[in-house]
Amino acid sequence: MAIFEHDGKNAIHDGIEHEPGGGKGLLDPTDVAILLLDHQAGLFQTVKDISVAELRTNTTMLAKLAALVKLPLITTASEPNGPNGPLMPEIAEAAPHVIFVPRKGEVNAWDNKAFVQAVRDTGKKTLIMAGVWTSVCVMFPALDAKAAGYKVYAVIDASGDPSEMASRVTVARFAQAGVIVTSANAVLCEVHRTWNRPDAADLAKLYTMVAPNYAALIESYNKAQAVAKAS
Repeated sequence: MAIFEHDGKNAIHDGIEHEPGGGKGLLDPTDVAILLLDHQAGLFQTVKDISVAELRTNTTMLAKLAALVKLPLITTASEPNGPNGPLMPEIAEAAPHVIFVPRKGEVNAWDNKAFVQAVRDTGKKTLIMAGVWTSVCVMFPALDAKAAGYKVYAVIDASGDPSEMASRVTVARFAQAGVIVTSANAVLCEVHRTWNRPDAADLAKLYTMVAPNYAALIESYNKAQAVAKAS
């Protein structure tokens, strides 16, 4: 038996209650901090499991999303003056509120007390992580954060590894540890939740970054609306 009440307040299906926005299966947008780890120009040259252009675009989208909906955003690099290179500038350009935490060479950002404290200071218990390399710069702090009691998401297509094998092994280890593997598009959708919001047009622009053909969809819709109004 299925009963649906369409007043926007409640729906019951097979005895399971679910209020819109109240489900526990998706991330809670009010309890999210985004951590962008070691997106450095030198490391980009070693990435083989995703195109660097796509990696940078998806990472920039996450920064733009953080700025748009006011999510805490932290970035860091172990040694930006070394061969791994400087952080990609698009992050700070997209999100001026980003907090950069310098490290003293620690490979694992979670080994840096200032970084861990910056995460704690956000007050958020759900961490969305991405970085280069996925198998090191993301995996190490992701596993430690999970052990510390955080709910952790790893954004695979805003991260990169030296090989497909390294990426597959990392995803398997995430699954074993309870780290949730996701994509940039899924993060955007889970934070977005509804088109009935004042920033809907700005969110639509973010979709064109992670799904470029979405721009064509918007263009065709706008053209159809213009023709309809003119007729």
